[in-house]
Amino acid sequence: MFTAYKPNRGYDEYFSSTDEPRAALRPLLSSLGNLGLEELNRNHAAAGMLLKRLGATFRLNDSGNRGVERILPFDPLPRLIAVGEWQRLELGLIQRLEAIDHFLADVYGDQNILNDGVIPRSDVESSQGWRPQMQGFQLPLGRWCHISGLDLVRDGKGTWRVLEDNLRCPSGVAYFLENRRVMKRMFPSLFQGRTVQPIDDYPSHLLQTLRELAPWTETPKVVLLTPGVFNSAYFEHSYLAQQMGIQLVEGRDLICQDDRVWMRSTSGLEAVDVIYRRIDDDFLDPAVFRSDSMLGVRGLMAAYRAGRVAIANAPGTGVADDKLIYAYVPEMIRYYLHEEPIIENVPTYLCSRDEDQAYVLEHLGELVVKAVAEAGGYGMLIGPHASAAEISEFADKIKANPRNYIAQPTLDLSTVPSLSDGELFPCHVDLRPYVLRGKGAWVSPGGLTRVALRRGSLVVNSSQGGGCKDTWIVDERQAEEVGAC
Repeated sequence: MFTAYKPNRGYDEYFSSTDEPRAALRPLLSSLGNLGLEELNRNHAAAGMLLKRLGATFRLNDSGNRGVERILPFDPLPRLIAVGEWQRLELGLIQRLEAIDHFLADVYGDQNILNDGVIPRSDVESSQGWRPQMQGFQLPLGRWCHISGLDLVRDGKGTWRVLEDNLRCPSGVAYFLENRRVMKRMFPSLFQGRTVQPIDDYPSHLLQTLRELAPWTETPKVVLLTPGVFNSAYFEHSYLAQQMGIQLVEGRDLICQDDRVWMRSTSGLEAVDVIYRRIDDDFLDPAVFRSDSMLGVRGLMAAYRAGRVAIANAPGTGVADDKLIYAYVPEMIRYYLHEEPIIENVPTYLCSRDEDQAYVLEHLGELVVKAVAEAGGYGMLIGPHASAAEISEFADKIKANPRNYIAQPTLDLSTVPSLSDGELFPCHVDLRPYVLRGKGAWVSPGGLTRVALRRGSLVVNSSQGGGCKDTWIVDERQAEEVGAC
């Protein structure tokens, strides 16, 4: 099956630099060979139909108010990560979020990190995610980031790095869970002879985390707050609510009275203790944020301040999603935890610094430039793939608003074989593990591997033609033993 497969330069996760299969992958490659490319393609097409029947779609919005529903493209060749390697990543993810939690509590509290000059005050208070309304809040368990999805990449040498932090309303977990379900159903032979760490207990861990945010009651009422059916991630909202056995609500289903949140039901009003919100800060409460919001609940923030309801994730966490603030996370780890980062950032230039800006403008054709508040692959320049006109346009944007841009080297992201037009082709990938933090911390075994299915592309976002893979955490010793049998 892989005789015509040619790994890119850099780090291929199936094959070494000498085109030899990596030891832990030999049993999987044998199973794939027994399956054959024709059967793989046939089952892949059936998997797409199954995902469509399951309703595993997302809404791709156009420039108007309409949108089209798409299946998130699914690639059947799994990505394998050795359990020993994964354990180190788990420690690094928990360390990073602990430091970010300290940072959020600090900047909305005493602001020691700003007063000590570790992070410039102007960089924080000019962020689009900064919410001064959150200053002085005391949160349940002292937690700000309860559900996080951090994006990791492997560079050309195979070294793991954090590419981005997603702390407001991280998405994609429904596809992470459905990918495994489809793989088990359509490709059962690939699981034979190996133990893959299970992921189907994620909803129970999520529900337990949410319940822990309401220590004032032994039977907390949890709801998931969605903007509604026209949101691009509505499938995920309804999926997670159903999996947890909780109510899926819109703002109009809730009311605030006497500093409590209540849900309207056929039997009257029911007290709500925890809200897993999937709407942005600006729309949560028209009395505090956007006054024209029709999606949130008037009085919600007063109930929150009174300590009578918990919100996951806390409003204001978006300041740490800012790609400029991302550059300071290693300093947060040193400042708050007195440790060195276990997982390093991607080297980052801040265009708000004169020296960095001069370097970026001189090397735009070699760098990836990102707008600090954009997501989904938008607001980005990939220098080596850009035209002279695009480079010139971005140079003008940087000069006009340097605070809005960072730049990073064009990483030679690791590749994993993927099906492209019926053939196997090396495609670039990233990884979004999910971290739940209530009284303790729990990291999903693996995560959503996003794959750039357009040949040669570095953009993995679904809105830009990307897809996803199942991610397997496996015992490398067991894999070698199976391969020897």
